[in-house]
Amino acid sequence: MSFNSLKTEILNCHRCKLSQTRNHAIFGEGNSNAEIFIIGEAPGKVEDIQGRPFVGPSGQLLDKIFAACGFTREAHVFISNIVRCRPPNNRVPTPDEVKTCIPWLYQQIELVNPKIIILLGATALKNMAGQHHRITIEHGQWINVRDRLAMPVYHPSALLRDPGLKRPTWEDFKKVVHKYRELVNPDHYSAHV
Repeated sequence: MSFNSLKTEILNCHRCKLSQTRNHAIFGEGNSNAEIFIIGEAPGKVEDIQGRPFVGPSGQLLDKIFAACGFTREAHVFISNIVRCRPPNNRVPTPDEVKTCIPWLYQQIELVNPKIIILLGATALKNMAGQHHRITIEHGQWINVRDRLAMPVYHPSALLRDPGLKRPTWEDFKKVVHKYRELVNPDHYSAHV
């Protein structure tokens, strides 16, 4: 399946009840050949309205982190989610919703073919690596997800709720920059790493 045909299928999906309450299904955004693939939980209110991933307060913070790393959405990353449609009141997606939607994500990962996956928060970690994983224990440690290097980090929304998580999250992202230099571009520039 091509990237564009996958996008058409996702944007027109009605496989679960979330499609009944959404404004937009969110395909994802970024470089379709990115070396870094970002996985979040689900669209929020602003994302559902705009039809783009990570554009609300969490996304604005994520963009600041990207900038500090020397990464941009356009050049370095592709951003997606475990589920495509906003769960009511931003609740955690149910196991059935995840089971229905996650094959789209697997297809995106295969098409983008990144070297590095970043798992934003507990929902992304548990659904990509296994329910026994814990973000509080495993953030900042490289793990294997779908035969790729993956770095679990705290979700930006957690940083907005608890600013004390910003420092460990920045340390985790610094590891991503070093790995990017090792695997992709030894001359990658970041003013902060």
